[in-house]
Amino acid sequence: MCNMRFAYRPILLVVMCVLFASLPAAAQSGSIAFAVRITPSTGVAEPVRGLPFYLLSKSFADIQREADASVPKLDFNRFVDSLTVSKELKTWMKKNHTATITGEDFRKNLKADEIINIPEFWKAYFDENGPGAGSNFPARKYKESDRTKNPEKYRREVDEYHAKVRKYVAANPDSKDVMDADLESINPGPRWADMEAARARSVNTMALDLAQSRYAAGQTQTDVNGRGEFNGIAPGTYWITSLKIEAEVGDTREKWDVAVSVRAGATTQMVLSNFNAVPVTDRLRKSNAN
Repeated sequence: MCNMRFAYRPILLVVMCVLFASLPAAAQSGSIAFAVRITPSTGVAEPVRGLPFYLLSKSFADIQREADASVPKLDFNRFVDSLTVSKELKTWMKKNHTATITGEDFRKNLKADEIINIPEFWKAYFDENGPGAGSNFPARKYKESDRTKNPEKYRREVDEYHAKVRKYVAANPDSKDVMDADLESINPGPRWADMEAARARSVNTMALDLAQSRYAAGQTQTDVNGRGEFNGIAPGTYWITSLKIEAEVGDTREKWDVAVSVRAGATTQMVLSNFNAVPVTDRLRKSNAN
């Protein structure tokens, strides 16, 4: 009998291991139950219905940064160097990190010395404001022949003329408004903007692909009461996100990328609202960058 008792022990151990291994997965995993409500300016909170949500093992913000790092950066200086414009204009573009040379913002920030010293700007300004434009624009008195015959006189008269131009620009800031007509044909801004937009689309596509493949832990959709669930989730830290999709209630639009912890055998309760949504400033910054 003694020998038989010990002989059964290995069998008992095997049976116990099988029983533990066959325990329901729910006892080893956890779940998330969440509700989504937005409060518009009317002040009445409303449920967000039928919005898809994703459970990720990495925040969508970090996934976007990962995608951005994976897509080759655009070389602005190389782009400027490829342009057929003056070296002075190339220097200005690199200094201001912009390829846009038309528009209200451009004209508003354009200084008189930049108009005078950059050939393309000077031509556009002078052609529209100089003799024949019907304005009291300063007349040039220096002669090109003096450049070699009498360089000192030439330099003095040029400096005097430029001083008058500076005063004219200061007194007539609207005189810059007519420059767009001349500069539009050589403005490389739209081409650079198209290149930036193409890269942004590549980054966006990669981020969404990564979120829905490599870092995906679950997907659901809110019901008519704005509620959703993720079940059978391994313990750990996750992020509930609506990716690029914004919920709209009244005059308010929100999206989320919220961290949540899952514990074995427990249900984590979450409420997604205006207060834990992605800040508007962050959304605007990413939108402008993309």
